[in-house]
Amino acid sequence: MTARRFSTHFIDRHDKTGHELGPQGGTVMLQLGLLIVGMFVLQAVLSVLQMRHFSREFMKLRRRGKVACGRQAGGFHAGAIVMFLIDGDGMIQEGKKLFGVTCFARVTALPGFEGKYVGGLTEADLPRHGKNLRRAILDARNTYNKFISGEEIPQPPSPFQRVGRTLAGRT
Repeated sequence: MTARRFSTHFIDRHDKTGHELGPQGGTVMLQLGLLIVGMFVLQAVLSVLQMRHFSREFMKLRRRGKVACGRQAGGFHAGAIVMFLIDGDGMIQEGKKLFGVTCFARVTALPGFEGKYVGGLTEADLPRHGKNLRRAILDARNTYNKFISGEEIPQPPSPFQRVGRTLAGRT
């Protein structure tokens, strides 16, 4: 092999720093990029399926009567959404929850609240598991009480709004 042939072969198989590119060269980075994009698309599809499931369960309850909802975002912990089917007096007929960290969480029954007044739920009435589930139940109580008294029910700030307020020095 002559010097010229060696240098051409060396340049073709190595990057600028002299590291060997390997048999696939830059296609590994392309494959990694496609894998990451694919994972985002899969997560978005699964999230849409979860939202559709939640909407169907909510509409099933809504067709049967009034529904009091409460929610608590989880961040890196399990988030929770609770729904209570209530009668005209605010007595809970049925409870359901969406509780989990991933898009695989599904709406399940939330037993133990039937016959209780949603506006009068206290810490003693709450299950002993899941801090965010307890907060969501209390949020449903507070939302119901505000609705009954005619108060406006404020929307919680989005994550971007919270970051913006933090950067601006407001809380």
